[in-house]
Parts: sequence; C-alpha cells; structure tokens
Amino acid sequence: MQRKPFFYDITLRDGNQSLKKPWSLEEKLLIFDKIVALGIDAIELGFPASSEMDFVACKTLANKADEKTLVSVLARANKNDIDKALDAIKDAKKGRLHTFITLSPFHMEHVLNKKADEVANIALEAVEYANQKIKEMNKNFDIEFSVEHFGDCAENLDFVIETLNKIAKAGATTINLPNTVERYRPMVFVEMVKKVKESLPNYITISVHNHNDLGMATATTIESYFAGANQLECCLNGLGERAGNTDFNQVAVALHNCKVETNIDLSKIYETSLVISQMSKVKIYEKAPLIGPEALAHRSGIHQDGAIKTKEMYFGAYRPIHPDLIGRYDDEKIGFTSQSGKTAIYDIIKALKYPITIQESIRLTPIAKSLAEKKGELTNEEILDLYFSETCNIKGDFELISFKPIEKGVFGLFFNYKNETKEVIGMGNGPLDACLNGLKKLGFKIELSHYKQYSLDGDTKGSGASAMSEIFVSDAKNNLIIARAIDTSTALANVKAVFNALNLSEF
Repeated sequence: MQRKPFFYDITLRDGNQSLKKPWSLEEKLLIFDKIVALGIDAIELGFPASSEMDFVACKTLANKADEKTLVSVLARANKNDIDKALDAIKDAKKGRLHTFITLSPFHMEHVLNKKADEVANIALEAVEYANQKIKEMNKNFDIEFSVEHFGDCAENLDFVIETLNKIAKAGATTINLPNTVERYRPMVFVEMVKKVKESLPNYITISVHNHNDLGMATATTIESYFAGANQLECCLNGLGERAGNTDFNQVAVALHNCKVETNIDLSKIYETSLVISQMSKVKIYEKAPLIGPEALAHRSGIHQDGAIKTKEMYFGAYRPIHPDLIGRYDDEKIGFTSQSGKTAIYDIIKALKYPITIQESIRLTPIAKSLAEKKGELTNEEILDLYFSETCNIKGDFELISFKPIEKGVFGLFFNYKNETKEVIGMGNGPLDACLNGLKKLGFKIELSHYKQYSLDGDTKGSGASAMSEIFVSDAKNNLIIARAIDTSTALANVKAVFNALNLSEF
C-alpha cells in the first residue's frame, strides 16, 4: 500500500481569484463546508493582504475550522504580507503561513528585475521572519514555501536546491514546487521534483501545484506523487487562472484506482462538483472527465454493447469507475446515432420499461439508423415511437378488419390480404386459438410456440392501451417470428399480434 497523499485544496484562493465575480463571505462559508465534508486535509483560505474583504473572509474561515483541518493563507515574501496573513489565522486551531517568490531565471530577470542571489535572500529572510513571528505568537503553525515558476527552473535547478535547503533550515517544513505555467511534458517536471525530493532533508514535505495550460496537470500531479511528492495542491472542478489548476476530482479518483488510500469521501465528489459549478458560474463542459454530462455517454455500437454487458461492474468495458463511486447515480447514457447498434435499441426500450427481444432490436436497428442519418441522435421518445410503430403496427399484405365473437369458442374473422377481403369462421379454446385455426383454413398456417401478456400502466402513446401481447410463431418456411401488439382488449391485442406476425412472415 502506498503512503497517503495529503490533499491541499486551493479552491478558495486560486479558484476564487480566477472568477469573473469572486465569492462573497457567505458563499465561501458554504464552499468551505463542502471541502471539509470531502475529507480534504488542508484548505488554503485566501490571500489576506489582497483586500480587506479577503482578510475578513480568511479570518472568519480560520476561526470556523476545527482541529482536524489545516487552514493556510498566502503571503508574498515580505513582512507586511506575512503580518497580515498571520493576523488573519492567529485564532486558528491548526494553521499554516504560505509564502512564495520565484526562483525562475526568466521570471527573476523579466518580472522582478533582480539577481538570483538577491531573490534567494528575500526568500530566506521571509521564512526566517515568519518563523520568528509564529514563535512569538506561541502557535504551533508551520510554514510552506513555494518556488513560483519551478517548472521553468531546469537550467538553474542546483541553485534552487541550494536555496531550498537554506529555507528548510530557516523553518519551512513544506516545499511547494509549482508548474505555474505548463510548458512541457509531465515527466520533465516530475524528474525535477524527484531531484529536489532526493536533495532535501527527509522531514521536508514535497508539494506540487500544477496548472493545466497544456491539459496535463492531472497526469503531472499523479506522477509527481509517485516520484515522492506527498502534498497535492488541487482545485475543485479544476478552477484556476487561465486553463485552471489540477482537478481534484480526477486526482482523487485516479489515485483510488491505483489502490492508493486517501482520506477523501469519494461519494461526495459529484454533488460537490455540481454545487461548485453553480456557485462559480463556470459550467461543467459536457465531456469533462467523471462529472461531465457526456462522461457516461456511449454512441458507438461496439461501445454500447460492451457498456451494457458490464454495467454492474466497477470497471466498465468503456468507463474507468462505477459512477456511484463518486455519488453519481445516473446510468450510463446510451444515445442512438447512425453509429449505434442493436444493443442500444434493446437497452433504451428496456430502460423505458417495455418488453423487447434482441431479434426485435435487430429488426429495428436499420430503420433507426436510417432515421438517425437524417436527424442525428434520436431521443428516447423517438426510439419509443419507432418501437410501437414497427412492432405493434406492422404494415404489410395483411390488414385486420374485425374479429368478433359469434358464440362460445366461435369467432368471425374479417381481413384484407393483398387488398382482397377474406372472411372465415374460426373455432378454438379461446380467441387466439380460434384466430390461428381460422387462418389455417385459408392456407395461412403459422404455429404458436410462445405467448405472453404484459399489463401496461396508463395510456400508451395516446392509444389508451392497457395490454400488450407478445407471440413467437413459426411461418410456413419455418422462420421464427416475434410479434407484439397493444389494445385495451386482451383478446384483440392477441389477434393484432398475430396479424403483425403475418406481415413479418413469408407465404
């Protein structure tokens, strides 16, 4: 079993600062509760020096947190920010001061306009100052230091490691390595993380904070964990600057699939994601992994067949988890397009609580495909219309006109065959038997091998039908025919099913 990762949530800071309308205190309180309920280990509350509103929010949330949840606040590497940050969390039961500065050659030269040694001294002095202030407060808080733009530090990595060792001695116990802008493949960053891990004291917690500019933040975070990083900085729904931060949902579930134990209550992921989407006004895009509306959709016939056959298993043929792992209880969506097959028809009709056989779905598939080629994806309502029209009202050479009782066991049957009216008296042990015997007299012999009746709830497609008959018959050429029909009368439903069977038979 792998060591437990330490999840550090940045939704209230990175996520919030990227929104078109940042959250109010009331909204932050609600989100804070959702994060705690997920079982996340630490929560970055915000950046107290950025505004009075953010300071008040950080202070309120810090006071609300219990002794199990570590709360952290961000501060630039200067005394004013550090003082403001510590003031905001001074009453927290379990707190952290998180300070940062870049050590990237590009950023130091073009943004800070400072020499490397000068920046290293600023970082060291900030950590020393924070450590001293915490001691004066008589608090058991810890310090996290972030190397902003660590992903751009490949060319001066030895200098970075040397500086981080000094920062560790000055009092930082968590070293965060951000991929502030994702530029390269994950393993370039991961190898840098591994080298830092090997170069710092064992008591130092290595953290990663990855942005998603090239869409690989989840992969980079997961592989960084396996390379030695223990703290994983993630954001609910992948919110954050530009293309966002590492998506917490994806990381938590991926680690679960890798048999890594966590403190996360995975069953709350889906509900929380919907809440965060609503509150952030950032829609969950339809193909979003795990939580997107289309994340459980299958339209290829091959995929649909596999999905349906493995729908009760944890690993589906075409899905990474069982949806209820994350509290998602909507079924896998089977959408019928021109790329779909018989299994989709079968599953859709079954899900709508109507009987259907695989043979019937095979017969319906080319008709549905033809319609889908013109219209695109068919709705369940359209599939159901097709089901009723093509199984319960089959057009052909035979057309029932009437079927009426004459006396017990005797019935009069009137129908058209190739536009010629036929009339016959049928006798038998019931309406169905009498109908079949009457047809035999006229040379239309079909043998009944199976019969079943279904009770339908309420109105069916506006017909007022309350009964459905299903029959299996063999025609003169020994073809097995499956037919059904609906009517308010059970007897008439049986006879209609026979005529539907006749229109599918060969004579």
